[in-house]
Amino acid sequence: MSGIRQQIESGAWLTAERIRIYSAIVLALAVLAIAAWVALADGAIDRNGKPLGTDFSNVYAAGTLVRQSKAADAYDPPLQHAAEIAVFGGRDVPFYGWHYPPFFLAIAALVAAVPYLWGLALWQVAGFIAYCAAMVAILPRRETLLVASAFPAVFINVGHGHNGFLTTALLGGALLQLHRRPWVAGILIGLIAYKPQFGVLIPLAFMAGGHWRSIAGAALTVLALVAISTMMLGTGIWHAFMASTAFTRDVVLEQGGTGWAKIQSIFSAARMWGADLPLAYAAQGLLAASLAVSLIWLWRSNAAFALKAAALAIASLLATPYVLDYDLVVLAITIAWFTRHGLTHGFRRYEITILAIAWIAPLLTRSMAGLIHLPLGLLTMIALYLIVIWRAVLDLSASHHHGDLAAT
Repeated sequence: MSGIRQQIESGAWLTAERIRIYSAIVLALAVLAIAAWVALADGAIDRNGKPLGTDFSNVYAAGTLVRQSKAADAYDPPLQHAAEIAVFGGRDVPFYGWHYPPFFLAIAALVAAVPYLWGLALWQVAGFIAYCAAMVAILPRRETLLVASAFPAVFINVGHGHNGFLTTALLGGALLQLHRRPWVAGILIGLIAYKPQFGVLIPLAFMAGGHWRSIAGAALTVLALVAISTMMLGTGIWHAFMASTAFTRDVVLEQGGTGWAKIQSIFSAARMWGADLPLAYAAQGLLAASLAVSLIWLWRSNAAFALKAAALAIASLLATPYVLDYDLVVLAITIAWFTRHGLTHGFRRYEITILAIAWIAPLLTRSMAGLIHLPLGLLTMIALYLIVIWRAVLDLSASHHHGDLAAT
């Protein structure tokens, strides 16, 4: 038993060869599953009567409404559902709501310019390429592309036809450019406003780190997006969007319309365990406040930037009550930056094993929550965040100790 414990503690069990083998196995199985899923579909409808790429159907339907000069209808659930049904030739597909700000309708209109399956392929392939480019840039090693491609959150995102690739590419790219091209980093952060719930802590971290040009770039980008979308679609589109947020909050989040097992937040875990709304929101607020305080400390400190980037990515997921398992693609940023730091400065106890758990966790989060009410995704993210913060504390302590020795 002591030998096994030592292997887990040191991470020696996860050799480079095993990383390649495990990743190749997961990737092969996932590709086969996706191929079978597509092959068994009836056109664009899968065997369960759902659209291929499920949630992408709301993007495509919203795009068709834009192209019909009915953009505001995307924010009206019955009209949006009718548009989704029309996309599939009148087949009664499940409703997938449109919850994005008006400027994201430009992307919807773009993918709706081609037939549904081509739009889905364009959406996923372009996003996947951007995601992989960000991962390889963060961690330029031979095995990075394989490990990033086999990351289980990738296949959850593909199955839902969702935007995890885009969010990851934007945030990962911004962190890469923060010091070299701060204005570019700001623009990329501004573009993340299409999912505003993930941007709550980013300004705090950037202010703590003194990245004012990036903050200005993000603010100007958001203002430009709002101005352009208003000029193109009119002010009424914003009234429709704001009115729709009540449905998103009440039905999708607070009543669990999406399903507690899919949502990976502490808010969802509390609701899954029977907590009322005030208690669930209090738990979410306490966690967000703790994240904010620790992030400000970290980004003001002299800790390695790789640790700051790793912490910000995972904190952005933890801070919001509405984060789903396909959003866990963003975890790849934390894994890549932390691995980069460990390969440069050495790994400490349990770090490699925690990284391995974080890599595989998205595959199990929904089933574990559904079967035994265990929010594995949430617990894994909290553990990984604490490991990053603790590593920063240890590194800073060691640095101060060496500095004191040098001074004597």
